[in-house]
Amino acid sequence: MQHTIENDILRLTVDTHGAEAVSVIHKPTGAELLWRGDKAVWGRHAPILFPYTGKLTDGKMIAKGVEYQGGQHGFARDVEHTLTRQTDDTLEFELHANAQTLPKWPYAFVLRSTFVLEGETVHHTLCVENPVEEQLRFGIGYHPAFALPFDDRHTTEDYEVRFDGIESPLCISAQPNGLLNGQSYYLARNTETIPLTDDLFDSDSHCMVNLRSQHVSLVEKDTGRSVICNVDGYPYVLIWSAAKKPLQFLCIEPWHSLPGEENGPLEWEQRPCAASLKRGESWSTTLSTTFVR
Repeated sequence: MQHTIENDILRLTVDTHGAEAVSVIHKPTGAELLWRGDKAVWGRHAPILFPYTGKLTDGKMIAKGVEYQGGQHGFARDVEHTLTRQTDDTLEFELHANAQTLPKWPYAFVLRSTFVLEGETVHHTLCVENPVEEQLRFGIGYHPAFALPFDDRHTTEDYEVRFDGIESPLCISAQPNGLLNGQSYYLARNTETIPLTDDLFDSDSHCMVNLRSQHVSLVEKDTGRSVICNVDGYPYVLIWSAAKKPLQFLCIEPWHSLPGEENGPLEWEQRPCAASLKRGESWSTTLSTTFVR
C-alpha cells in the first residue's frame, strides 16, 4: 500500500513494501524527481539496505552455527513494513523480526523508517533497535535513484557529481563480482566534480571512502538545478547507475557498511558492521536530500 504526504513544494509517496520512496513530485513543475523503476532497466526507486549492504561472501553467511543464503543488500527492501504514524509532513514505518525475516537472518530487531518533508528537502531517518539480550550487529545504507535527464533538452554529459570542495575520491574496488578484492583506485584527483558519461558505470558502481565533503550533489551544469545529498558522517558514498545507455538515473548511496570480501569470513559475527547494539540500545542515521529546481 502506498502513502503520500506533501507540502507546497514536494509530494512524497512511500510504499509499505520495503518502506521504499517510490515518487517525489516537484509540485510547481510537476516533474518526477525519482527514477520511475522501469524493470527493464532497474526495477527499484530508493530501497533501504538492511541488515547488510552489497553482497555476502559466497552469497551466504553463518549465523548461530547455521548457514543462510543471502541475496544482495539484505531483505528489508523486499518485505512489508507497517505504517505506524502519518501526519501532514511525516510518514513512519516499522519492521520487526518475523516469519519472513527469521529464515533469512536469525536475529530480533526493530527497524524504524521515518520520512519528513521540510521545504524542498526530504529527511529519511533509519533507526535500529535491539529488543533482546543477544548483541545485534548489522549493516545499513541508502540507495535512492534520481531521474535523468531533468528534461528532454539535456543529455548525460550536461550533468556532474559535485563535492563541497576539492576531493581525490579514493574508491574501494568490488569488481568484477561485487565483493571486495583488496584493491583501491582513484576515481579522480584534485577535483570538485566528476563529469557524468554514459560509460562511467560500465564496470559497476564506485564506492568512495572518507570524503571530506558534507554534500554530494547531482548538478545540471548550465542551470544549477540539482539534487543535494547530505552525506556528513557516512564513511562510504557510492555512485551507480544501470549500464543501459544513455543513463536514465543516478544513485547516490551513503552506506555505513561494506560488501563482503572475496575471501572473507562467512561468520556473521566476524563481518564488519555499522553498529553492534546491546539490549535496549538504538542507533540511527539520516539522509537529507534537497531538490533544487
